[in-house]
Amino acid sequence: MDQVQDNWPSVWFASAGGVVLSLGNLSTQYAWAFVGLSVTEVITASITVVIGTTLNYYLDDKINKAEILFPGVGCFLIAVCLGSAVHASNAADNKEKLDYFSNDSTNGVGTKDVTDSTRTNTNTVDMNDLENGEEKAKAGTALFLIEVENKRAMKVFGKSTYIGLAITFFAGACLSLFSPAFNLATNDHWHTLKDGVPHLSVYTAFFYFSVSSSLLATILNFTFLYRPVLNAPKSSLMCYVNDWDGRGWALLAGLLSGFGNGLQFMGGQAAGYAAADAVQALPLVSTFWGVILFGEYRRSSGRTYTLIAGMLIMFIAAVAILMASAGKRKSN
Repeated sequence: MDQVQDNWPSVWFASAGGVVLSLGNLSTQYAWAFVGLSVTEVITASITVVIGTTLNYYLDDKINKAEILFPGVGCFLIAVCLGSAVHASNAADNKEKLDYFSNDSTNGVGTKDVTDSTRTNTNTVDMNDLENGEEKAKAGTALFLIEVENKRAMKVFGKSTYIGLAITFFAGACLSLFSPAFNLATNDHWHTLKDGVPHLSVYTAFFYFSVSSSLLATILNFTFLYRPVLNAPKSSLMCYVNDWDGRGWALLAGLLSGFGNGLQFMGGQAAGYAAADAVQALPLVSTFWGVILFGEYRRSSGRTYTLIAGMLIMFIAAVAILMASAGKRKSN
């Protein structure tokens, strides 16, 4: 018990890491509605690496190869800028789709194909898209955007582009701090522990990290049921308990997130937390989900496709460079 009391500074660092992770994850989920899965993940992950990796590099006594590490951080920074450009370009494409659909519709049903090669490839729309709601609109069309908007609890049409980007950057800022906080909890770089007090192990620190993250997530989510933000509809605890639609996927996502965080911390303790931030390769997977499975950026302009390609190329290069910077931690 005395040892636990002596370790309290490290416990607080681990708990703080869980708090900022929870805030970052929740903000990310709101950002998805505004910015889309692909861009949100690339921007938040890149900010996480730019800030978090730099902090971890100095906390870990520069065990990672700086001449390799920081060019990788630079690639992540470029990916952030390209991600913002992708969102702006895609927002302009969507506005064009919706304006065209509104102007060339009869009684709210668009039947005219887009044939002008200078126009964004947007609205190959037929009547099958709307027959009693039995057929889904084709991905990338104005009808598809309207269908998605109608299904969302939080409406984003008409909202400023900067709202989505602001939420995304806030999420990235929060997520950039959880790894350095965990690093401080396990290695005591600031010498907050008394002489002779052992450092927290990765597993013990991860326990406190997970407890604080889960506790804050529970408080915030229950609060937002009754006091929602961004004009989302009110709900209640009873409705939440009774609604199991998609709950299994949510639970699976939480398990995978926890498992991934644990592996990241184990890798960071062995090879340096700066290099361990290479696990931010997750946007490559999310981009596959967003583009291939969810239809993001379908029928978008060539400008948007070019920006997406550049964003992903820079991101892949950044992850590879970051992994190559790995060093070996000295024993405490």
